[in-house]
Amino acid sequence: MGRVIVLANQKGGVGKTTTAVNLAASLAVLEKKVLIVDADPQANASSGLGIDITQLDATIYECLINGLDVHKAIHHTELDHLDVLPSHIDLVGAEIEMLKLEHREQVMRKVLEPLRSAYDYIFIDCSPSLGLIVVNSLTAADSVIIPVQAEYYALEGISKLLNTIKIIKGRLNPSLEIEGFLMTMYNSQLRLARQVYDEVKGHFREMVFDTVIQRNVRLSEAPSYGRPVVLYDADSIGSQNYMQLAQELIKRNK
Repeated sequence: MGRVIVLANQKGGVGKTTTAVNLAASLAVLEKKVLIVDADPQANASSGLGIDITQLDATIYECLINGLDVHKAIHHTELDHLDVLPSHIDLVGAEIEMLKLEHREQVMRKVLEPLRSAYDYIFIDCSPSLGLIVVNSLTAADSVIIPVQAEYYALEGISKLLNTIKIIKGRLNPSLEIEGFLMTMYNSQLRLARQVYDEVKGHFREMVFDTVIQRNVRLSEAPSYGRPVVLYDADSIGSQNYMQLAQELIKRNK
């Protein structure tokens, strides 16, 4: 059975989508079968994997709202072992439409259940919010990766996310775990970055990944070419960081 992992943090710009795309691609290179579920209306994970989001007939929206068979919305990518369930701007309205549905917090779980046996890992890339789509994603998941930016306000808002996770664990998904906190946009030359890392490590200890994702130009450039960094520049620091993270995740889940 595949492991469903949500990338979540209601703070924007912390590297959720970058991590979803590049961690998934690195695992695919290591011959794990991986699916990215793009649950963000901006659809950056979809376009970052070379999907032309203007030409799609079927997306996560149709699966959640219209009950479309999820297999009809999955697209293959340039990497043999990596697929994507793309998003669309229509997903903006999905939360309002889902309010009228019975068991509305369970819709994503129902959509993804038939896919668990086909993949080793299913990553859900969420928008920076704590709305109904994120609640659905956490209800469907086995665990959560929380990217944390190595900057001054890094821990701001994390308590709110942890509280949401606690509520979902108590009411909707008792088996939900925190997979780990991931330090992103790290610059080892800055004392502040080291201080933030020490603070996060002090708070969350073994829940913090050993791997840190360093600031890297090639990592930032890759999405504009519709490719994960491992295909754009495999020798870059960004590619090496995410390959190391993929190996660490595999080791944690043995």
